[in-house]
Amino acid sequence: MELIDLQTFATVARTGGITRAAEELNTVQSNVTQRVKALEAEIGTPLFERHSRGMTLTGAGKRLLPYAQKMAALSREAVLAARDDGEPKGPLAIGSMETTAAVRLPPLLADFHRRFPAVRLSLRTATTADLVAAVLEGALDGAFVAGPIAHADLTATSAFREELVLVGARRWTSLAELRAGTPESGPTALVFRTGCTYRQRLEQIFVDFGWPSAARFELGTLDGMIGCVAADMGVTLLPRAVVERSAMNGSVSIHTLSTTHARVETLFIQRRAGNQSSALGGFAACLKQDEDVIAA
Repeated sequence: MELIDLQTFATVARTGGITRAAEELNTVQSNVTQRVKALEAEIGTPLFERHSRGMTLTGAGKRLLPYAQKMAALSREAVLAARDDGEPKGPLAIGSMETTAAVRLPPLLADFHRRFPAVRLSLRTATTADLVAAVLEGALDGAFVAGPIAHADLTATSAFREELVLVGARRWTSLAELRAGTPESGPTALVFRTGCTYRQRLEQIFVDFGWPSAARFELGTLDGMIGCVAADMGVTLLPRAVVERSAMNGSVSIHTLSTTHARVETLFIQRRAGNQSSALGGFAACLKQDEDVIAA
């Protein structure tokens, strides 16, 4: 069983298709397809169900995935551990939700870069679900995700606390007016793709408001999301800090929610059993210093 086949399998499982996996692995689609088929042939059973929307794991694939993730992670950690002489340097892959990357991370990343210029830091934005999977398989050294996260193979440290707000077009001056002035089925929910914790939270809010069947419209960027809200296409759920710092802040309305709906914690996760490289240790130190400054 080839390690590269397991790594490819884990990437396809996380991204949900050959095309996105090939883009992430920086290879051609035919290579990804061949490696998945070779692994299926070696094991003797299909690992994916193919359909028009992509690929989903079969029962066998679900059972194999945790082992593939661990082997991929251990392989990457072995290389990093061998190269690590105690001086922070080399590659460091960090993941983040797009909202956190836009507002919370720039000062932290700038501080880290000044203190550890020999580290080649890369930042990938994705949904919480995708980030958790990437950390588990070792594609990321750590990631900022929406809590709560409970996984035996992960450690989680509180990084930031956010207040989520409902964001609508400027014409809605209050939440009561928004609820009274929309169709019975509710406004269109503007959301990031499946796997986004804020999307799940917004869908629960819509259920609580009596809008379980409201239409959904997926967008891929934060600016696109706020722009569509400003154009009165629908409503969304975002951290207050993100909306208030947006250039389009004056074109939307912000509606405060109950504590149950509004409170969310951003966590920094990493593999529990993983070797913490000097670069990751330096990043964790910068994060802790940033938290201490905020607390003070």
